[in-house]
This record gives sequence, C-alpha cells and structure tokens, in this order.
Amino acid sequence: MKKTLKYLIAIALTAFALLTLFLSSSIIFDWFGIRAKEGNYVLMVVWANFISSILYLFAAYGFITIKNWTVKLLGISLTLLVVAAIGFIIHINTGGLYETKTIGALIFRFTITLVFTFFAYLTTIKWNK
Repeated sequence: MKKTLKYLIAIALTAFALLTLFLSSSIIFDWFGIRAKEGNYVLMVVWANFISSILYLFAAYGFITIKNWTVKLLGISLTLLVVAAIGFIIHINTGGLYETKTIGALIFRFTITLVFTFFAYLTTIKWNK
C-alpha cells in the first residue's frame, strides 16, 4: 500500500508540475499566444508558479526515491507561494490590474502544495522511522 501510494502521489505531482510548467512558461515566454488570452496576469505570481513547477518535478523524484529533502522542497514552494500572495495583495492594494481568477488559483495552488507536503512528510519522514 505504501509503495502504491508513493507512486500515485509522484505521478499526480509530476502531472501537476508539468501542467504548471507549461502554463507559466507559456505566459512568460509567450508561447502559443497564451499570454494575450490570460488578460491582466501578475508576472510575479506567474514566476512563482514557474519556479514552483520546477520544485514540484524534483519533489516528485524525491517521492519515488524516498528522500527527506522532498518535504523541504515543497516547503520552499509553499513559502514562495505565500510571498507571491503577499506581493499580489500589495499589487491589488496599489491599484494594479489583475484577473479575479488569480485569487482562486493562488488558493488552489497553495492548498494542493500543502497536501503534497503533508504526503511527503508521511512517505519520506514518518514512515521511514
């Protein structure tokens, strides 16, 4: 059961990472005209998502190889997302343009990352004692 759960989490995290990497890099590098479709995106949030996607890929490898640093990587991603959320709030309060869907997306990404961090703790630290 533990082995199956480990692989399922790693697959889910990899899929989430690749989707995040594609979407964020498409905005940053303006691939496929996605930048224009996104409207008033906030670049610092997009960059936080981009960096988080790379951390997610390494964390997926950490899940499979049962490395303790998996929790640290996901913790760094959580911290980065919190900093981006604070920056986003400042951006809103100073009159910056934004899409309202960004608020929900930040909450969703933080929650998903928190769930993956919890599972990383269980699978790499707690179960290895």
